[in-house]
Amino acid sequence: MDTGLLILRLVLGLLLAAHGSQKLFGWFGGYGIAGTGGWLASIGFRPGKAMAVVTGLAELLAGLALAVGLLTPLAAAAVVGTLGVAAWTHSANGLWGSNGGYEMPLIFIGGASALAFTGPGAFSIDGLLGIETVSPAIALGAIVLGAVSALVVVARAKATLAADARSAAVEQDAVSA
Repeated sequence: MDTGLLILRLVLGLLLAAHGSQKLFGWFGGYGIAGTGGWLASIGFRPGKAMAVVTGLAELLAGLALAVGLLTPLAAAAVVGTLGVAAWTHSANGLWGSNGGYEMPLIFIGGASALAFTGPGAFSIDGLLGIETVSPAIALGAIVLGAVSALVVVARAKATLAADARSAAVEQDAVSA
């Protein structure tokens, strides 16, 4: 079982860290902070560049923490929160990634949630510290923390978009008058 957990942690963690590197550094075909920030600002996450840094760092650091098995429930909470927001940004496109959907964020959320409950296994930093297993209450708390943080961030973006729409309507009324 420990070998299986190691493989899962390495695949999920390193892919997520690389995904964060796309946002932060433009590596692996990413858009970097400026490009990611522009897109994030356009969908209500402002200030865009700061949100790109926060998102990129969350993905990079949570991914690396998962990969090495360090503070696994906390890393899982960060993944659930960050990728929960990502799932929302892709939700209009449906489930499948081939259509720009939320399939990939859902896979990361599922894998991180599973690791929160199983623990990282013996081949991990947590294992070296003697905390390779996690109580169900801590695992559930981590997942709930991540989900609540995602809901707060999405609610903030929705409020920003609603305010933008109201401002545009007022401007349109002023031009029409």
